Amino acid sequence: MHFVIMGCGRVGASLARSLERLGHDVAVVDQDPAAFRRLGSEFSGRRVAGVGFDRDTLLQAGIEEAYALAAVSSGDNSNILAARVARETFGVEHVVARIYDPDRAQVYQRLGIPTVATVRWTADQVLRRMLPQGQATEMTDASGRLVIAEIQVAAAWVGQRLTRLEEATDARIAYVTRLGEGIIPGPETVHQEGDLVHLVIPRDRVPDVERVLDGHPPQEV
Repeated sequence: MHFVIMGCGRVGASLARSLERLGHDVAVVDQDPAAFRRLGSEFSGRRVAGVGFDRDTLLQAGIEEAYALAAVSSGDNSNILAARVARETFGVEHVVARIYDPDRAQVYQRLGIPTVATVRWTADQVLRRMLPQGQATEMTDASGRLVIAEIQVAAAWVGQRLTRLEEATDARIAYVTRLGEGIIPGPETVHQEGDLVHLVIPRDRVPDVERVLDGHPPQEV
């Protein structure tokens, strides 16, 4: 798959190298051509000098065929602009933005743009929001059979009790990230827009669970 990284600082360069090691095609965008030195001589992806939220720059980076974009420059406004242009102009479904201000991060989370505030920042968190869940999980048990995975839930599930989600998937919810904070759902907790649901699933059932939650809730009998 093709990924676009905006910002070639330490985090952006680390993400680009990690994605390339996983066998993906990567384009890195930065205003300062000298920043590309952080990628190292072995990096074979595209290096695009320009403003990361500029339409022409994103086109040079291959945004039209991109599976995901990560905006990880040093500026909140630039990151959000790039994420919104990628999603709203080019239809990139998987975007994540690095935000320094946690309060602003919550606002953009409500807009459906996953954000990571720097106080909790790791490159692994961005990877989990960019890669399909079959490739990037949050935790694996010692046997390798069980994983905790952040699964995308279709908008049709909004307003449904999370216990219905468990019943439909035969999985267990470990926790939910809501407005940037983790919560343990109770029996009456309902799925809200912007919630990130983290499920405990047998590794070989991740694709099945994704298919269920990508559709409409089953009708109650």
